[in-house]
Formats: sequence, structure tokens, C-alpha cells
Amino acid sequence: MNNNYANPAPLGLMGFGMTTVLLNIHNAGFFPLSAMILAMGIFYGGMAQIFAGLLEFKKGNTFGTTAFCSYGLFWISLVFIWAFPTIGWAQATPPAFMGWYLFMWGLFTFFMWLGTFGNNRAIQFVFLSLTILFMLLAIKDWTGSVVLGKIAGWEGIICGLSAIYLAMAEVLNEVRGKTVFPIGAKS
Repeated sequence: MNNNYANPAPLGLMGFGMTTVLLNIHNAGFFPLSAMILAMGIFYGGMAQIFAGLLEFKKGNTFGTTAFCSYGLFWISLVFIWAFPTIGWAQATPPAFMGWYLFMWGLFTFFMWLGTFGNNRAIQFVFLSLTILFMLLAIKDWTGSVVLGKIAGWEGIICGLSAIYLAMAEVLNEVRGKTVFPIGAKS
């Protein structure tokens, strides 16, 4: 029986990266929240990452399973936090309480970032920039700062683009059998 599995990480990284960029284009103030962002949150940010996490489980990768399944479920829960009040299933979450939701995700991400030590620099950057993003968004919700929200949006665009870069580096480096896009040595 062949156990040569494909690498599911690029799928999860692209789901995370593209959805993060699109949401943070909104956070930076360029477009309103729309069905496009919600659909990406459910399907590509949510379901694709869960699929990638389950495939990482099959490979025996605890870190990949935890990261992709958790962030996939983050995206789905975020969409429902926004959607439930509009369809009358729940009251809207007050911004200060939403700050705690984002803070808890930032805390989780900080510990996941510690788990990237000994891995390549690109994955370390993705998790560090995501930790910063969650903390900026939490502080924005606690303080109501519009300026901090825009700064978080720009930082989130950088975070999402870093995940897209890593995903494409993993695909193209594997396809070409050489380093096309460097991801930094393991540290």
C-alpha cells in the first residue's frame, strides 16, 4: 500500500491566506462586509482548512491538524457570529465581548507560533503576524479605535499574503524539485 500522500498544507494556507486578505481589505476600509467575504469564510477559509487539517491528521501531523482545523472553525464561527443576528437567531455580540473572542484566538495563535520554532521562517512569520493581527483587532474592539482597525486591516493583508506566498512556495518548490520561492531555513 502506497503511503506517499500529497502535502495538504498549501490548500489550508491558501484558504486561510485568501480569506484573510479579503476580510482585511474590508478592515482597512476599502469595501463593506459582503456576501463574498462570508462565503469565503465558510467555504475556503472554513471548510478547505478543515479538510487540510483532517489530511494532516492522516499524515500524523498534530501541529497541522490543530492549526488548520482550528482556523477553519474560526472562520465558520466568525461568519455565524455576524450572520446569526441578521437572521434573528441571536443578539449581536457587543464589541467589547468580541474583543475577548479575538484575544482568545490571539492567545491560541501565540502558542501555535511557539510551535513553529524549529520550522521555516515563512511559517514563523505567518503565525507571528496572525498573533499581532488578532491582538490589534481585540484592542480595536475594546477601544473602538477606527484608526487601529485600519492598521489591523493593513497588517492582516500582509499576514494573508504571507500565507499565500508560503502556499505557492510549497507547491512550486515541490513541482520544480528545487527552491523557486525561498521559505527560509529551519531555525
